[in-house]
Amino acid sequence: METDDGSRQAAASSAAVERAANVIVSVGRCTAAEARDILRKISLATDIKPFHVAQLVVEWGRTGSLCADVRHELERQLLRHSGAREAI
Repeated sequence: METDDGSRQAAASSAAVERAANVIVSVGRCTAAEARDILRKISLATDIKPFHVAQLVVEWGRTGSLCADVRHELERQLLRHSGAREAI
């Protein structure tokens, strides 16, 4: 049985989010679950769909280039995350 377009899109989105989470884990010294939460918060704060945020973060991992609004929110979330770690 062939997979429908919705299932393929969901699988592609999930894979992109996992790749982006791995980038954030690498730079943010956090767990994969924390990185996915950071991606979700970036999406909410910037009003950019999670899949697109994930694509941007993966591209940033490759090129070092990230649009200003996503970069700002990523930095903010990583600072918040590191502050929470230090408080523990």
